[in-house]
Amino acid sequence: MRIATWNVNSVNARLETVVRWFEAAQPDVACLQEIKCVDEKFPAEAFERLGYNIAVHGQKAYNGVALLSKAPLEDVRRGLPGDDTDEQARYLEAVISGPRPVRVASIYLPNGNPIATEKFAYKLGWMARLNAHARALMAFEEPLVLAGDYNVIPEPRDAEFPKNWVDDALFQPESREAFRALKWMGLTDAYLEADGAPGAYTFWDYQAGAWQRNNGIRIDHALLSPQAADLLQGVSIHRDVRSWDKPSDHVPLVVELDA
Repeated sequence: MRIATWNVNSVNARLETVVRWFEAAQPDVACLQEIKCVDEKFPAEAFERLGYNIAVHGQKAYNGVALLSKAPLEDVRRGLPGDDTDEQARYLEAVISGPRPVRVASIYLPNGNPIATEKFAYKLGWMARLNAHARALMAFEEPLVLAGDYNVIPEPRDAEFPKNWVDDALFQPESREAFRALKWMGLTDAYLEADGAPGAYTFWDYQAGAWQRNNGIRIDHALLSPQAADLLQGVSIHRDVRSWDKPSDHVPLVVELDA
């Protein structure tokens, strides 16, 4: 089972590019973030033609997540538990059915900038809720993949120029500590487990020639439960997609499980 995660930065604005990648890569499951549309405006037909079942948790012009799967989706959950007042569409979870079911979540974690505002507090609160929900899911002792744009640079090695990020919410000690807390409960960073080579970036800003200078960061992650980590076969980052016409500022990360 090949599970992809990709912040597409508006699925309708970049539909041709996104469909091109799906046709070439043929993921079994895809977690999309920042689709930037309400559920009814998601271009479902384009993906249904490729054989995908679709679940969407959208929001007009901002945020939004989707799950696409060639196998049926079951037990779909829209929204992260823990705050009934939170209206931002950032979390979508489902069980991918099959001989060996896998629970998958598409995550668009808050950016948190500027750090001296309520946006950073919201980011840390959201991460605390994710930690609590992940702990509850871990109790099921089943293959679990929490994949998405975490908006966290875990370590200095995950940025080409770490000093450029010291005042950014993505690289604050509190953000990194919250990310480590997820791993400490027994979740495995799929890329570090399967490869771990430095320079494995998944995001390059549109500004200041970041792509041309390789001013990248690794902020798109797939965290695996022990049961999923036991099935891990490999991880790939589709870096070339960043050079396509009308690209997202993120590129796909693909995890392969023996499932």
